[in-house]
Amino acid sequence: MRGTTVLPGTPSRPVPAGDVPLHRLEVAGPGAVPFAAGSFEAVGPLSRWDRPHRHTFYEIVHVGAGSGTHVVDLARWPVRPPQLAVIVPGQVHHWEGGQGPEGTLALFTDDFLVDHPDDREVLRALGERCWFDLDAEHDRSVRRLMAELVAEHRHRAPGHESVLRSLLHVLVVRASRLPGRAGDGPGPRGQGRPAAVAEAFARLISRPEAAQWSVRECADRLGVTPHYLTQAVRTATGRPPGRLLIEARVYRAQRLLAHTGLSVRQVAARTGFADPAYFSRFFRRETGSSPGDFRKHHSRHHQSLEAPPAPA
Repeated sequence: MRGTTVLPGTPSRPVPAGDVPLHRLEVAGPGAVPFAAGSFEAVGPLSRWDRPHRHTFYEIVHVGAGSGTHVVDLARWPVRPPQLAVIVPGQVHHWEGGQGPEGTLALFTDDFLVDHPDDREVLRALGERCWFDLDAEHDRSVRRLMAELVAEHRHRAPGHESVLRSLLHVLVVRASRLPGRAGDGPGPRGQGRPAAVAEAFARLISRPEAAQWSVRECADRLGVTPHYLTQAVRTATGRPPGRLLIEARVYRAQRLLAHTGLSVRQVAARTGFADPAYFSRFFRRETGSSPGDFRKHHSRHHQSLEAPPAPA
């Protein structure tokens, strides 16, 4: 994908007002494989960044030591090694407090999954859970795989790209078997057309602009009728798409309130509300708190790196 990687020394893109910083994967040179692996120290200080940010790439983290909290979107996960984290492109995360973490990271883009495209769906499911406690057996397995990935990436022997892709595929499959993973439930995910439509709908409403769409607009974008979309989503999730759209809208508003300096009026506009008062009533109805109270509880003084917004 274009724009997901950069060469060493490439300056960061300016952060638009209201957006969370977006990190791209640094690669050795033009045409280099879009993959990196190493310790937190080897990857660099941004690997432990304590400010909310997003990636254009996937990040798999084996945490072997340390303490504190890993915050992914609005969920807080205590660091109690050994653990495994899976962060997918677009998720907002940062490390908070404690010591460390220490461990190994594997970073890669969608392009790197060319040999195993089905891993994209598995990674999305893992990203929904994102945080896994490891028993001794799973810890040894993950540690060995991560060490092999680091060694292959460091030495770059002939054929290392195919070896890296194969090792990563094994890591993704092993992670999908961990107890309590995301996506557990009756029947395999993504099989049959209704399930595929429901999966496409879930991806669609994760986009920021989807906060302003209706069920009909989503159906048009997916090339199905609203009735078929409703049936497919109900079959896959047990819930109507309209309810999921509302939750996506609330989630978008929560992220903007927690991670940016946008005013409530600006957050309302970005989530499709022309009237800030109506947005505030909607937000209180769905979350039980006002936008201002939510921000006070969830925001930190340095969570937005952009300059304070001009009054709306």
